[in-house]
This record gives sequence, C-alpha cells and structure tokens, in this order.
Amino acid sequence: MALWLAWCNALMLLRPAFSRQTSFVWFVVCVAGLGVRTDGLGVSSIVRALSLDGRYYAALLRSCRGRGCDIDRLQRCWVRAVFTLFGERIERVAGRPVLIADGKKIAKAGRKMPGVKCLHQQSESNTKPSYIMGHSAQALSILARAGQSMLAVPLGIQIHEGTVFSNRDKRTLFDKLLIQLAGLDVGEPVYLVGDAYYGNGPIIKGLLRSGSHLVSRARRNAVAYYPAPKVVGKRPRGRPRIYGDKVVLTDLFAQASEMVCVPSPVYGEERVTLRVRTVDLLWESAGQLVRFVLVDHPNRGRIVLMCSDMTLAPSEIIRLYGLRFKIEFGFKQAAHVVGSYGYHFWMRDMKPIRWGGKDRYLHRESRAYRDAVRAKLHTYQVFLSMGVIAQGLMHYLSACHTEAVWAAHRTWLRTIRQGVAPSELVVKTALRNALPEFLLGGATTHDLAKFIVERQRRDTADDWPVAA
Repeated sequence: MALWLAWCNALMLLRPAFSRQTSFVWFVVCVAGLGVRTDGLGVSSIVRALSLDGRYYAALLRSCRGRGCDIDRLQRCWVRAVFTLFGERIERVAGRPVLIADGKKIAKAGRKMPGVKCLHQQSESNTKPSYIMGHSAQALSILARAGQSMLAVPLGIQIHEGTVFSNRDKRTLFDKLLIQLAGLDVGEPVYLVGDAYYGNGPIIKGLLRSGSHLVSRARRNAVAYYPAPKVVGKRPRGRPRIYGDKVVLTDLFAQASEMVCVPSPVYGEERVTLRVRTVDLLWESAGQLVRFVLVDHPNRGRIVLMCSDMTLAPSEIIRLYGLRFKIEFGFKQAAHVVGSYGYHFWMRDMKPIRWGGKDRYLHRESRAYRDAVRAKLHTYQVFLSMGVIAQGLMHYLSACHTEAVWAAHRTWLRTIRQGVAPSELVVKTALRNALPEFLLGGATTHDLAKFIVERQRRDTADDWPVAA
C-alpha cells in the first residue's frame, strides 16, 4: 500500500492543470490503468485492468477528449513535479540539467486519423520498413540517476507534422522543438543532447538565446573553417575576413599525431581506450566557434561530436553523447511496457487519407472542420501525456522507492543486479500486485481507492480479497 500512496502523492502535484476535480480524478484513473494493465489495446484495456464497470468506458473517453485538461499547463506542472520528485538525482553538468531530444515515429494505419502521413524510417537494421504511415513526434527527456544506473525520465512528446492549419506557417521541426522546449518552462539553462539531425545552426542559435548549449554529432560530410589569420601590417580594404581555410572534419583523423589516448567515459564501458582529438573551429551554419571532438573507438569506429560550449571538457562531451541512447531505450519501454502509443481515436467526418499521403493543408477547410481536427489532435496529446506521466512515475518509484518496489514485486527473476534500478516492467508488476491491497485498505480512507472501488464490476468484487 505504501507504493500506491507514494504514487498518488506524486500525482497530486498535477492538480493545477485541471479545471475541475472530476476531470483530474478521471485522468488519474487513466494513468493508474496504464500503470497496471496487461495489454495495450487502447482505453478498453484500462477498464479491464481496474475491473471497472463497462458503462464507465465513455467516461474514460471523455477524459481524453474533454477540455478539462490544459495540455500546456500539464506539461509545465509535470516538469516541476519531476524536479521536485527526483531532486538531487537530476543529472547536472556545470550546474545545468541534461535534456535529451529525439524524434519518434508512431505507426498508425487509420485512414481517418488527423496528423497521419507517410514517414521515412532510417535504420541500420533490416527489420524496419523504409516507409510507414503514422504520426511524427518529437520528445524531450531529462537524465536522472537511480543507484548505479541512469534513467531518461520523459518530460513531454508532441506531434509536430501531418497537419498545417495555415499556408503562411513556415516553422520547421527545429523551430517547433525550440518552442516545445521553451513551453516546458525548465527555468534554467540546460545542455540539450541530440543526434546528428539536431546538429545544425538553427538549434544552436535558438539554444544560445536562452543561455543553453547543444551536444550533438556532426554529419559525415560536415565542414568547418579555421579562424582567419590575423593581418600583420596595413589592413587591406574591405571587411576583415572571418573564415580561414576550409576543412572536412573527417579528414582530421588522418593527422594521427594529434590524437591522444584516453579511457572511455561512456556509460557501461570499462577497460576501453579511445583515441581523441579536440579542435575549435568556426562553423558557418552557427556563425560562431564550435568545439569538435574526433573520437576513434576500437570497436564502434569513428565519430565526430560537437558542442556549442567551448568550456566543456572533451571527455564530458563524449560521456553526455554516450547517454543519448537512454531516450531510445525509453521509447522501447513506452511502446512495449507502458503502451504510451496505443491510442486508436479516429475522426468520423474526416476525409480519408491515402497511403503515401503527405502533410494536409487545412486553410481552405471550414472552421468547424479545423476545430474538429484540433480537438482530435488534443485527444492524442492527452493520451501521450498520460503515457509520459505513467512512465515517469515508474521511474520515480524505481529511483526513490526501490525497496518498496521489490517488496511488492513478489515474482521470480533469474537475475537481479545490485545497484541497478528496477525496470518499468518490474515496477508495473509491483503496482499490479499491490493494487488489490490498496483498493481494499484505502476504500474508506483514500479518495482514489474509494472512487475506483465504487465503479468496479459487482461480479468481480469477491476476487479482490482473494488477490490481496
């Protein structure tokens, strides 16, 4: 029961994002269902997970579709809750929290789902199709320590493609990511870690305006410039030169004498030696000096990292970029354990989408049609936010209530590594095992337990004492 009490106390921090208490309670019920369900078949799985009466299925749908939840305010409340719950466990470098950004392609086959478009998947494996239909979203997570491991706690995910409401909207995905980051209202400068897609001038310039910095990977064909040499004697006419000789970054690996050997600072690597070279060059896309770190890994090959902070040590740049995979692991857990992307809402009056369709421009559609599309996109965002919060609470219980999680797990595992935080699957199993005790013990003392018990099916009421 202690596990669920900690879970409920953490969710109370999100109450200001809801206009009514009823909307908030149904939202909490949905998050609880995502945290204990055994299948990922949409909202109906929440009904089965909590043994609710089938007539409350419509109330759960209204919780996703209604306007009682302010998405922007919910995201800000969730960010403040993460900083409050994790406290000193938040990973900081030079006093700044470390955020990770990445794109997520959510496969959707519905022909009447707004925002669905043809997406290209770039993957080194041959198991993924090159093109899929689905939603294109961008996600932000924050690094937090849990024992000897590191977690990418999700902060938010937003669908950024598929629908264009005005043909005068010229914002790129980079602009939308910066707007999303500003909307989180972190309140302090950060280090943003991203893959090569985010290693560009617009992202660096946008981050520098708020005092933040980017750590990323440079593309294979990236070029930079040495600073122009200082003019000795009389300066020639015209504007002084800024850029000197041009250099292809990958060509710098040929200068073996400039490489130094250092122990690998990458998470999980021991007794691995890297050959590293650091050079500060002018990058035309950013219009300023950028620190490039050339890394020659004995097993993974060569890579060029970049950072807009000229004071950050090369080993720290390598370590931060090595932690970027944590958000990809979080995507896998969100899809297969939490079921964050298993929504199936569709729009009855929508014009069907054909396979291979691109962005749909709605500036010529009626106002009622555009409002209906916005309402459906709002529904998707609410469900995605539920998944983000459900997974974030699992991380919180894993990092801060580890003993309570193992006590409630009560299931055999072949290997339990000391110092490694429980996974989302372990926390989900613990929550599911502790749920009957929480509902029975708190039916008269806790508001959430009483709310769920009063709406459960009568024919399963006798099963809860047996399970407890």
